[in-house]
Amino acid sequence: MTKFVKKAEVDSKWYEIDAENAVVGRLATIISKIIRGKNKTSFTPHMDNGDFVIVKNIKKIKFTGKKFQNKKYFRHTGYPGGIKVSTPEKMFEKKPEEILKLAVKRMLPGGVLGKKQLTKLKIYQGNEHPHTSQNPKIIEINTLNNKNVIRN
Repeated sequence: MTKFVKKAEVDSKWYEIDAENAVVGRLATIISKIIRGKNKTSFTPHMDNGDFVIVKNIKKIKFTGKKFQNKKYFRHTGYPGGIKVSTPEKMFEKKPEEILKLAVKRMLPGGVLGKKQLTKLKIYQGNEHPHTSQNPKIIEINTLNNKNVIRN
């Protein structure tokens, strides 16, 4: 029999990740698994039982290959012929945290649940963040294999 987690039983933890020299896609997969709660044995697909993730030093994140210049992000204004194209190079100048946020957002489910889970991602450009009182557990990305993501 499958046991489903109830809202009162959800216990959210805080994790801190240093994004220095981390590859965007690989970092996004780790973050999305933690935010969804897939690292827990009590994973329930239709509920938000994931953990909070703090990402710092987003200015020092990396892309592999020539993606920094060649990758394209598309958005539409809603008007006819209103498609806008941007590259990570342009986005990095204005909002460097938006690159990682988009990568994680596209790995979460669409709809209300995905939007609620995305609010658990906190991204900061520098080394400082206002969440020290939550005592986040530090995750070393460089020592992690992609297969063994954080287990509780």
